Amino acid sequence: MQPLTAADLPPLTWARFASSWSLEPVWLIVCATLATGYLVAFRTAAHQGRRLPLWRAVSFCAGTSTAWVVVASAVGGYSTSLFWMHMVMHLALIMLVPALLVLGRPLTVLVAATSAGADSGLAHALRGRLTGTLLSPAAGLVVYTLVVVGTHLTDFLDQVVVHPWLADGEQALYVVAGVLFLMPLLGDEPLRRDPSHLFRLGLLVVAMVPDTIVGIVLLQASAAPFPGMIAARPAWALDGLDDVHVGGALMWAGGDALMMAIAVALVIAIVTSPARRAHMIGPWLEGVRASTLSERSAFDSPPDDAASGPHAPVDADSDEAFEAYNAMLARLRGSEES
Repeated sequence: MQPLTAADLPPLTWARFASSWSLEPVWLIVCATLATGYLVAFRTAAHQGRRLPLWRAVSFCAGTSTAWVVVASAVGGYSTSLFWMHMVMHLALIMLVPALLVLGRPLTVLVAATSAGADSGLAHALRGRLTGTLLSPAAGLVVYTLVVVGTHLTDFLDQVVVHPWLADGEQALYVVAGVLFLMPLLGDEPLRRDPSHLFRLGLLVVAMVPDTIVGIVLLQASAAPFPGMIAARPAWALDGLDDVHVGGALMWAGGDALMMAIAVALVIAIVTSPARRAHMIGPWLEGVRASTLSERSAFDSPPDDAASGPHAPVDADSDEAFEAYNAMLARLRGSEES
């Protein structure tokens, strides 16, 4: 994207905001290719009897469309001259667009479109050690943090003004960082690691820290951290330092609000899905719960049954385990009364 100079930028009004558009052919081609490829794979999977909900395809295509709209509209056009507009673009590309793309479950669609499905080479590669490391929650959080800090608390934005071609790379970097962070948390893809939903919620909360720190640093700045970008601003724009402060406030409040909205959406998905509720605490804690209830069931068995020998493991969600749990509560209540 070739950013407008300060002399070329007209004052930003609502009418100007709605009418300022550029083709952005690179982004248009990439987004159209991704959407088309996804739809072809989605249709192929359906023909092979591996259907996914239609809303998944709608979500992915909405993500590609939103990405192009952000960079081709006034948001992208003014983002290299107005810092607060840059922050709007940043939040859209690193959170909103990736969330829409990830909810489309593109990796699942690709695997389903192969003739072998879950036994395909692609499925085995996704479950491999290298892919598991690259798409792990920890790696996603590290990349997300480095991108947020590195593009806002260094002279990176000054370099974008000097080298306009960096703007396209910056925009793509935001989308990639957001996808890497959100895919293991929202995607439910066929990957090596399948973190518990409680862990996913915790990581979303932790991810608010870099947004908050960067936002507070910018909000309390006494001098512009990127003087080159501030100097390139149009004369009619907000005072340079005030512009930085507004951008910092957007990073802090807007970033945390979007992250919280994603966490709330995940909670709703957990509550409305029995499978996700069963995966809430993870396999280790679930194993502890099942083992404890199984042992308690054996401990509370009638004497005649206990004399007959050791018991087989009891299903922790069975009626027998439920009765053993009630018996334990009754025994505890009797101990308190005595």
